Amino acid sequence: MAGAEEKQTFVEIDQQLVDNIIPRRAPDADKNAFGRVLCVCGSAGYTGAAYFAAQGAVRMGSGVVTLAVPEKAWPVLAVKLNEPVVRPMPCATDGMLSHEALPVLLTLAERADALLIGCGLGRSEAVAEIVCTLVREAQCPVIVDADGINALAAHKDVLRQAKQPVVLTPHAAEFARLSGLKQPDTVDLSTFAVENRCILLYKGHRTRIFAPDGTKYRNHSGNPGMAKGGSGDVLAGMLVSLCGQGIDPVQAACAAAWLHGRAGDAATNRLSEYGMTPGDMLCELPRLLHRYNTREW
Repeated sequence: MAGAEEKQTFVEIDQQLVDNIIPRRAPDADKNAFGRVLCVCGSAGYTGAAYFAAQGAVRMGSGVVTLAVPEKAWPVLAVKLNEPVVRPMPCATDGMLSHEALPVLLTLAERADALLIGCGLGRSEAVAEIVCTLVREAQCPVIVDADGINALAAHKDVLRQAKQPVVLTPHAAEFARLSGLKQPDTVDLSTFAVENRCILLYKGHRTRIFAPDGTKYRNHSGNPGMAKGGSGDVLAGMLVSLCGQGIDPVQAACAAAWLHGRAGDAATNRLSEYGMTPGDMLCELPRLLHRYNTREW
């Protein structure tokens, strides 16, 4: 894989590239100027993923974050989260979303500027139907993470049916389930993005981003301290936030990956690779974003 990657041309993601992506804010803007995002995440017993995704979107600057969760997970998340609007959805006895949640979610998605689906959803027939329908019908960019990716494994044709850009954020095991490729090289990853008309953010050491036009990006921020449950959920929330703010999804993926890694680096430098947590990354993110302030107030 290393040899194949050396022959590929990557755009390297750095501070300058990200500075050119993140805009300054108009002093007279209101919350509607910064995007309304919908996060369809969580299940009973997996509330942490939904929490980190929603908080990632809040910390990245979304105007309004709505978190739609199965009603059995709602009591936990409604207490933990203050900034997002937490909406209880119909669920099955197993604590995952039920078929009855789909029409409600479609209505919520109509008002969203970007949609995230997958973090902590679990796996069921109903979840698969919900994921596929939202990806196919959404009128805004869609970020698919974790169990959302698993739900697409048997339904990859949905990606080519999507009306709006779709960003997939798999780690190696999730991509193997999705593609059937256990050790993909750079050509495999780029070909998948091109053939399925999606943006692929392949997580791991030197996270890489593959655009549907064949362009490839490579990120160098981040460290082993980030290899903890919840880190990917923070990234997914950051990414949906940037898409909801009107940033091109490929550019948003590059900026989210780099800022996510830098937040991890800052947390590690302060607390160690062993002791830092995804929650610490959320605390570091606003400090990184301070450089994009309109001015000192």
